[in-house]
Amino acid sequence: MLSKNLINLDELNKISDYQHFSDDLVDAILEEAGKIGSEVLDPCNLSGDHEGSKRLDSGEVRTPKGYKEAYESLRDGGWFGLEAKEQYGGQQIPVTLSAAVNEIWHSSNMSLALCHLLTQGLIYALQKSASDDQKNFYVPKLASGEWTGTMNLTEPQAGTDLSSIKTKAVKENGHYKISGQKIYITYGEHDLSENIIHLVLARTPDAPEGNKGISVFIVPKFIPNEDGSLGEKNDVSCLSIEKKLGVKGSPTAVLQFGDNGGAIGYLVGEENQGLNIMFEMMNHARFSVGVQGLAVSERAYQQSKMYAFDRVQGIPIDGNKGDPIIDHPDVLRLASTMKSEVEAMRALAIYGGFALDMTKSSQNEYWETKSSLMIPIIKGWLTERSLEITSNAIQIHGGMGFIEETGIAQHYRDARILPIYEGTTAIQANDLVFRKTLRDNGKAITELVEEINSEISEISNSGNEVLKNLCEKMTQSL
Repeated sequence: MLSKNLINLDELNKISDYQHFSDDLVDAILEEAGKIGSEVLDPCNLSGDHEGSKRLDSGEVRTPKGYKEAYESLRDGGWFGLEAKEQYGGQQIPVTLSAAVNEIWHSSNMSLALCHLLTQGLIYALQKSASDDQKNFYVPKLASGEWTGTMNLTEPQAGTDLSSIKTKAVKENGHYKISGQKIYITYGEHDLSENIIHLVLARTPDAPEGNKGISVFIVPKFIPNEDGSLGEKNDVSCLSIEKKLGVKGSPTAVLQFGDNGGAIGYLVGEENQGLNIMFEMMNHARFSVGVQGLAVSERAYQQSKMYAFDRVQGIPIDGNKGDPIIDHPDVLRLASTMKSEVEAMRALAIYGGFALDMTKSSQNEYWETKSSLMIPIIKGWLTERSLEITSNAIQIHGGMGFIEETGIAQHYRDARILPIYEGTTAIQANDLVFRKTLRDNGKAITELVEEINSEISEISNSGNEVLKNLCEKMTQSL
């Protein structure tokens, strides 16, 4: 539920993109998203984890049983266009609401919902940085779910250090020929959509060294004709699908570009501006990964609560024979801590989504600074806490939690990727301390602390003194 006490939903109506936004729309979308989560995504979650995605000898990839039908439900319901502009066939809803939908779906089936997340990220990047022709051609197909999107950064020798990227892009006849290898590409190859649009970082022959010489290109799996129909297969192949600790239903591909003369790619923006454009997609993705941390934590908490109210084991202190384990003090402590942390995580995610939406308002400079500050906090804290919360969920289940049959171990395994991909926790810390704090001499974070102090003074609460002391310590450390 979106909290009116946490954010001012009326402020979103003042933004031209969200003038149609209303409480009724929120209720309708969340209700339908909940049905999709419980009736469509959840039924193939555990089975998809056990089955995994598999590469065939032909290079094609088969996703787990039930994934294609679930994907088609999302596509037919228009869910891929949540944040896409109406002019491209999207629903143009605020990030605040889209984040709430993503929480529901990633709680239901993180592996499958990742396909939706990556496509949303590509739509976000193209709407901000692509040419009008590219937007009009690609975004409607992505928003309809006919095509899906990926993000191609990492190479065997270039993980966090993108300056060492070796993938090449040579200009030829109005397009570019792309050659190189990319690894860890989520949904880089699959059988769900008719086309896959890769956003690829590469270097042109005369590009300067380091980060300043990186460009970004649209590289379709199938080269579209002018009318949007599919043409010939592009020079992109899937070499393998990774075997992973978690999110096993999601195919993580090693992609080879240009084994047969070069994959055709189309420049987005200008040459050597690729890193800035890709970071726009990555910022969106980092926020979404934070929401994933919230989602898997909520799922783990809900399952643990149901188990604790049902499981009978021993006699609780001051309890009776037959009382469930929730009456054991330590189980109650774990469940209560999980609940309080999940609610705090959700509050932070909603506020972060609101900050991103408000960058389109008349106070865009203020909210650009605020959202930029919040993203590494959301990505770092929510994902790190998800590890502890899913671990505690196993603890509540006891021996049954260590067994795959109950499904609770899957959440622990799935959560482990979250503090790693889209920038590790250490990368988020560097971003927060150096780019978001030291660069402006602590101005942005000082303003945030002042806002917290202002709200503390307006609200009568027994915990106010604790919060005041924490704010004072934070201010002194800046």
